[in-house]
Amino acid sequence: MGEKKKNTSSSKPVKLCSPSNFPYLNRELSWMDFNSRVLEEAFEKENPVLERVKFLAITESNLDEFFMVRVAGVMDRMHSKPNDKDASGMTPVQQFDSLTVKIHEFVKKQYSCLHRSIVPALKKWGLQFLKIKELTKSQKQSVDEYFDKLIFPVLTPLAVDTSRPFPLLANKSLNIAVRLRKEGEDIFAVVQVPSILPRFLEVPCETARGFVMLEDIIISRLSELFGLYEIQAYCPFRITRDSDLDIDEEADDLLVEIEHSLKKRQRGDPVRLEIGAKCDEALKQFLVNMLDVSDEIIHEVAGPLDLTFLSKFAGIQAPDELKFRPIEPVNPPADFFGYNDMFEAIREKDRMVHHPYESFEAVIKFINQAAKDKDVLAIKQTLYRVSGNSPIIAALIKAAENGKQVTVLVELKARFDEENNIGWAKKLEKAGCHVIYGLAGLKTHCKIVLVVRREADGIRRYLHMGTGNYNDITARFYTDIGMFTCDEKFGEDASSLFNVITGYSAPPVYHKMKVAPTGLRSFFEEMIEKETQNAQNGLPSGITAKINSLVDPNIIRLLYQASQAGVKITLIVRGICCLVPNVKGISETIEVRSIVGQLLEHSRIFIFENGGDPKIYMGSADWMPRNLDKRVELVFPIEDPALAERSFRIIETMKKDVLNTRIQKSDTTYELLDRRGKKVHNSQWEFSEAAKKALLSKKTTVTEEKLFVPMTGESFKKNLDENL
Repeated sequence: MGEKKKNTSSSKPVKLCSPSNFPYLNRELSWMDFNSRVLEEAFEKENPVLERVKFLAITESNLDEFFMVRVAGVMDRMHSKPNDKDASGMTPVQQFDSLTVKIHEFVKKQYSCLHRSIVPALKKWGLQFLKIKELTKSQKQSVDEYFDKLIFPVLTPLAVDTSRPFPLLANKSLNIAVRLRKEGEDIFAVVQVPSILPRFLEVPCETARGFVMLEDIIISRLSELFGLYEIQAYCPFRITRDSDLDIDEEADDLLVEIEHSLKKRQRGDPVRLEIGAKCDEALKQFLVNMLDVSDEIIHEVAGPLDLTFLSKFAGIQAPDELKFRPIEPVNPPADFFGYNDMFEAIREKDRMVHHPYESFEAVIKFINQAAKDKDVLAIKQTLYRVSGNSPIIAALIKAAENGKQVTVLVELKARFDEENNIGWAKKLEKAGCHVIYGLAGLKTHCKIVLVVRREADGIRRYLHMGTGNYNDITARFYTDIGMFTCDEKFGEDASSLFNVITGYSAPPVYHKMKVAPTGLRSFFEEMIEKETQNAQNGLPSGITAKINSLVDPNIIRLLYQASQAGVKITLIVRGICCLVPNVKGISETIEVRSIVGQLLEHSRIFIFENGGDPKIYMGSADWMPRNLDKRVELVFPIEDPALAERSFRIIETMKKDVLNTRIQKSDTTYELLDRRGKKVHNSQWEFSEAAKKALLSKKTTVTEEKLFVPMTGESFKKNLDENL
């Protein structure tokens, strides 16, 4: 099948030279396995039903992006490089064929989950989707009024004939194809379902709550749109287009070039055509001809198209039992309790914040304070993905208005955030910030803020470095870690990094930071090789990595060699994992875990046993070729003993998680951990409780300290006077 190399049956170490002689799972197939793990959460009956609805919506959103980028890439290589093989040994045609089978099976499971699992569970709670024919007279009247007042005015039925060509339909738009007849002749038309209107409408019910789909309302009134014709058939359909931008990074103005490319995204070639099940054959053929698509990319769907609407449905007002108990961030984080001045706190010691268990407000406060502080001379920051109403951007604009020198690298090539980032780049420039649009040939993915401040003893540099984006919205449900420091060596490294990003400085030798694309690959490779040597020399050895994706063939080869030497390796990989564990003679000491839970695991943490003196690092990089070779990435050591100990505890807590963890087997499938006889640990909830306890402990300590304040002569006299 080409999905992975043949497992060796001997425990004798195998000589590993390239992926051609060691197990390597195709990355696209591994990604589908990840989305299947998310889908399992939608099936999981222990999850509250509206959370299951949300997981199902996430699988659809994931699949949309997968088609727009990864499947589109495979299809492109089928034409441009049909004989090239990827690291797993598969040609583009073999990848496409395997993906097609896997995706069709996956979509069947999605709709089985919807119809057989989620819909019945919703009904038990009095929530149901109704067909038009199921509506009572009063409900039908309510729906008709909604159609007349809101839907009909925005509908534009489009006839397709010799004088009116097939319309250019936007990527991911939902449409209805209609076959009409007049005087014995068939003609065709298209009605776009307005994306500006809610996808579902709640109708009045006496005892339960009922909802009707927008497309069903439109279909029920099609005769009013085509009054002169007889409606023969109709079918909902949706196209997904190739959305990977082709950007000329040598263009005179990168911002303008990306703006032009974004317009092309809506006109990319179709890579998927979804149609309703049992679609009229003539209508199906009409769509195939008009869109020029092959049978392989047609997906017949047994239910409502575009399940991403379920994300909005999951947000309806409902009893608490239907949703997860929310994880509320503590504010302030324990590390900053008792400090109004962020700079004072950071001068005392390095500080750490664990999101979303501890509030992202600490990061916002840091930048806000820098923007207002009269002694701050400059702020430099990288931005990859930010929210639509970003307080970070507002603080940077305020800093520029206050006369600070503000330099911001806004990565315009951040996929699907290009338009948002272009808007922010323009606003920052207008406010007087110096804006860099990324680097030619590289994406800037590192997460760092540098604040330069004038103090009594000279210039001091304050830093925030993190594993996640400066996005206050995703920080509520992505797990990430940030560190604050004013260590001078870190400060020198940060200044050097920004000089490389903003100018023509040669990449320096960094004191503490590990930076891609110049030194991060060699750092990781050397650290893995060192663990191998330590194991061979009888010294303590071990590797733990928590990452989002493991794809890089050479890193995988080195991990296999380390395993052959006896190094115990634990990999906590949320998504793609091309490494295959527990293969005799190759990866017998490697365990691969995937945690999929209430929150999206996003932090990257690396631990190397280092002969009994463990070293721990965090940062923005996954173990993928793009992160190590084609991006500006940052990985930094955790050197403060207290923070290092806390970081080790974070990993140990995740290793104990039996509720959200799946283990990858040697056949590349995943299975939930067996809970029998084990205490049920949920790492995400344990981190939340730990954050609350840490803050409470700080508050209690401060209260106790205030109870025993020594009284001076003056304070004693004042206290005596007040009580007489």
